[in-house]
Amino acid sequence: MIHMSERTGFNTIVHEADVCVIGAGCAGMFAAVAAARHGAKVVVMHDRPVVGGNASGEIRMWIRGARGRDKHETGLMEELALTNLRRNPMLNFSIWDSVTYEMLINEPNIELLLNCSCLDAEMDGDRVISVKGWQTTTQQYHVVKAKIFSDCSGDSILAPLTGAEFRQGREGRDEFGESIAPEVSDNCTMGNSCLFQIREHDREIPFKAPDWAVKFTKESLQHRVSTFGRRFSLDNYWWIELGGMQDAIGDAEELRHQLLKIVFGVWDYYKNSEEMREETKNWELDWVGFLPGKRESRRYVGDHILTQYDVTAEGRFDDLVAYGGWPMDDHHPAGFATTEPANINHKAPSPFGIPYRCLYSKNIANLMFAGRNISCTHTAMSSCRVMATCGILGQAVGTAAAMAVQYDTTPRGIYESHIAELKQRLMEDDCWLPFNRRALTPVMDGITVTAGGADASVLLDGLDRTIDGDDHLLTCDFGSEIVATLPEAREVREIGFIFDSDINRDSCPSEDRRYRDMPLRCNYFKTDPLFFLPDPLMRDFKLYIDSGDGEWKLTADVTENYRRLWKLPVDGKVSRVKLVPERAWGAEKAHVYSIMMK
Repeated sequence: MIHMSERTGFNTIVHEADVCVIGAGCAGMFAAVAAARHGAKVVVMHDRPVVGGNASGEIRMWIRGARGRDKHETGLMEELALTNLRRNPMLNFSIWDSVTYEMLINEPNIELLLNCSCLDAEMDGDRVISVKGWQTTTQQYHVVKAKIFSDCSGDSILAPLTGAEFRQGREGRDEFGESIAPEVSDNCTMGNSCLFQIREHDREIPFKAPDWAVKFTKESLQHRVSTFGRRFSLDNYWWIELGGMQDAIGDAEELRHQLLKIVFGVWDYYKNSEEMREETKNWELDWVGFLPGKRESRRYVGDHILTQYDVTAEGRFDDLVAYGGWPMDDHHPAGFATTEPANINHKAPSPFGIPYRCLYSKNIANLMFAGRNISCTHTAMSSCRVMATCGILGQAVGTAAAMAVQYDTTPRGIYESHIAELKQRLMEDDCWLPFNRRALTPVMDGITVTAGGADASVLLDGLDRTIDGDDHLLTCDFGSEIVATLPEAREVREIGFIFDSDINRDSCPSEDRRYRDMPLRCNYFKTDPLFFLPDPLMRDFKLYIDSGDGEWKLTADVTENYRRLWKLPVDGKVSRVKLVPERAWGAEKAHVYSIMMK
């Protein structure tokens, strides 16, 4: 037994890093991984026990992004999707949480602080020196000192702590000339949602609602619930939304309570009303989210503010580093409380570019951000806020942060002096940048590629998906030799390939579009199929290198590959590279998009 007779306070642990990332939703996860893989030492501070943000097992919102064929986000987003398909054939959210968790802990350059809430920042003029967090599990303070800080918290916690300029609410129509903005500016936002999931059984499952649940009738619920068909089993109940007329941050606890009252009341209506009970009798309320998912709060101000007309003009910026393609999906601020439509989808092109200048602070020199808090108006944010878009924004921010450390410059300095290199690095990491093409690296100057002796220069065109009907893809027999030949032996640090991962998910076992966009579950049907890796993805292959002596050396014998982007570090001279594809996960031919060297 330990007796304490005096106050001793709490321990403070100090961490030194190149890059500090606040928040580990999709944006924060990918910012941290990208920075770490580009050589930066990264500390991630996240206030929950699991990572993934709105896509985590605590909230369970579907990951969505650009709409349409051939628009699916690649890079780290596709890496995560394929890892989940490899590990999680039933799309179980507990396993999903382990997949997102391992994406961070498997990186040796990342230190992860979970259950740690950022509560203070130390400044030196216009620079952040350190941030301080309280870790509830260990009852310790953590101070992180870093060169670059990336706020991916969604709520922009570093804005009030550092004095960074930010906006909150809806701009009036006149400020940017946005036709879909309200006539007068206000403090309204989109609201928060508590989701729930249901499971189908072979027998009848009763349900008794808590006495504090809202009691609904057909008349009181008709503005949200459809009693026709099977909507109840195909929905994720995003429309159970409140908070846009309140403070999404300051009123979060009260909003959660009100949302839970509605959640249990809606399911009570589904299960026990005369109109619905026969259709729902074999369905069980399987899970309820007690952590609301937020859509909107603070938005930072950067060197550029993305607007409605930037979106509709396709965002063809010179500093384009990511893209969107979700409609401008503006939710009514009253949410569930109004009988008006829950949301209005204003058309947006897919894709539209998002510039790098929206991803760093206008007035804090070493502050970056990614996610729903980037520098944009409310109307533009209504499209950019979806998580696949947030994720590729995070990868851009992490890559730029590592470059800022490497070149000892600021995020703005990357825009001024290194933006072309940033874009090239992103494309080399399989991030599609619309209206751009990946260049051959200097080491590849003069390279030729053949497959089975025939020309295979398509592997050098710098495009890794179907664009305007051109598939940019090499298809060949298994066992064919794909040979890349340099004019002479050259020093090579890395060899990479981009394989076909069926980004449209044509080989997906479900016709349901929701499973094709991202392998996350909505509800649980008895007849749900198992989900596996896409048929065309390369499964087994061998890689040989000729260092200049005319002899092939087996360098990699890969089995059970599950990555679209596959890279191998190389230390030495290379004159020829030979890829021998042996088997895919289901396709009868080998599918390869690109070969890269640097």
